[in-house]
Amino acid sequence: MLASFAVSSVAIFLAELGDKSQLLAMSFATRYRTWHVLLGITLATAVVHAASVALGIGLGSALPTDWIGVFVGVAFLGFAAWTLRGDELGDSDRNRVRRAKGSALITVALAFTLAELGDKTMLATVTLATQHEWFGTWVGSTVGMVLADALAVVAGLALGRYLPQHVVRYGAAALFAVFGAWLIISGLNNVG
Repeated sequence: MLASFAVSSVAIFLAELGDKSQLLAMSFATRYRTWHVLLGITLATAVVHAASVALGIGLGSALPTDWIGVFVGVAFLGFAAWTLRGDELGDSDRNRVRRAKGSALITVALAFTLAELGDKTMLATVTLATQHEWFGTWVGSTVGMVLADALAVVAGLALGRYLPQHVVRYGAAALFAVFGAWLIISGLNNVG
């Protein structure tokens, strides 16, 4: 379980760097109290990643086990490319933040749930769950996501002055590429 937790938290933390969810977190932090934003992110992430882990477990049992490592490695290379492409808030995301009324916690949780559906962190969690223990993957992916978004909420504006966004994006993409290549090589060694 500890290995699943460690791998998932690091992978999802990296996947979240420069993601639109971090931009959404920064936007909400300018409008609501920090603890409301972080709790809303945590609730949304726990729910979305629980569904992702369940999907990953189903896929993991349906796919041939010899090739799962290769599949995960290729997926990580795809996440590296996705990270390089970058993310930005669309007009609908900006409007959602501007129009948000009522409970900050509910607003943030719903916005994050919608933003995460089909996002690379959700897909990365599905991929991780095909190979790792479910509980460690779920908790680890949730912790990694919340930590990355907390970084955006608490220090994002200050770091943005000193560290350009493209440096963060390239660093995260490089780490995904290295992990992806390593997983493909390891998987091919197990197959052959």
